[in-house]
Amino acid sequence: MSNSAIQAALNTMQAHVEALNARDPQAIAKTLHFPHYRLSGTEVKVWETPDSYMDDFHRRAGDDWGHTEWGHLRPVQVSADKVHLDVEVKRFNTAGDPLVSFISLWAITQVDGIWAAKLRSSFAKDLS
Repeated sequence: MSNSAIQAALNTMQAHVEALNARDPQAIAKTLHFPHYRLSGTEVKVWETPDSYMDDFHRRAGDDWGHTEWGHLRPVQVSADKVHLDVEVKRFNTAGDPLVSFISLWAITQVDGIWAAKLRSSFAKDLS
């Protein structure tokens, strides 16, 4: 396994959750490659640009979403320019109580020297 690729992927995920919790669309966009793909169940969602990502996140997370934490980030497969991560996503409401927890598979890739998430797959349900 490439330790530098793993560290880059983990750094990307840390930056992503910090940007998400800060509700900073520009910082979130820096952690995602576009187009960006999400497979939930059998449906694929594609974001061609960063513009609609945050609005769509709020629809998926629900009106009472307060913040997100990673339960775990585990490398599954690693190459010099791609890391698959087994991720536990934990969402909490504005009072700090758990909303939902689910497992997701994220693909973090290096494109033109930039590490960011290209896609992920999960069994998460929309809370809205």
